[in-house]
Amino acid sequence: MSVLSIERKNFILDRLQAYGKVNAAELAKLIDVSMETIRRDLDMLEKEGLLRRVHGGAVKINYQLGEPPFFQRKNVSLESKKKVAQKAAQLVRDGDTIVIGGGTTILEMAHALRGVNKITILTNSVPTAHALMDSLNQGLFHGNVILLGGELNAEQYSTSGTVCEKMLDLFCVNKAFISPGGISFAGVMEYTLEESSISAKMIQVAKEKIILADHSKIGAEALCKFSQLDQINAIVCDHEAPQSWRSFLEHIDWITADEESIK
Repeated sequence: MSVLSIERKNFILDRLQAYGKVNAAELAKLIDVSMETIRRDLDMLEKEGLLRRVHGGAVKINYQLGEPPFFQRKNVSLESKKKVAQKAAQLVRDGDTIVIGGGTTILEMAHALRGVNKITILTNSVPTAHALMDSLNQGLFHGNVILLGGELNAEQYSTSGTVCEKMLDLFCVNKAFISPGGISFAGVMEYTLEESSISAKMIQVAKEKIILADHSKIGAEALCKFSQLDQINAIVCDHEAPQSWRSFLEHIDWITADEESIK
């Protein structure tokens, strides 16, 4: 298959998420491009901090104790994120008050919101608030956007801390939409205490708790747990639930992004 540079890079990163390493010769054959092109793509992704080059290919970087900056992650697995985000956006109803966390999948959800009225959206993400204001100005949906105050995280472009959490206590929230660092049988996790604390507060104040996770987040674990699985109402993912997860999902709606309609 002949693909553009960004599509090649997303393909490479998706393979890394699935297998932990990639072989340059195999990639060249799968994508139908020259070895020189693949080497150039791998070199560029290494410069962006998204993989580590080794002889004959590349290996996945372990970010369990941290994650790349927001804008470095923005285009990673973008198609998967868009699928999840578009499905999650369909869960927003007229009159809802929702809180949406930080992260690049949440930003795609902000871009996907269409046709809902009289909604109030709380967010601690600066890029997401900006995208929502653009959509409001274009009339793509109608309502209010509230940027939660607090201490700014310069890498993740988000707010957290006591002020942010106290602001959440002022609202009656119908739904929380959170895209975590990872989700496993152990629970739902973030990479830092600050992110974990604000995500836990969003879970606490919302009546319905919805997790957005592309397939790379399923089974992944990060440093700080902010929720048990049984506290979650729904998981929106781009893949079907793994067979090994079925017994854990008795009281959780697993919503597959490829489905035509929400069950």
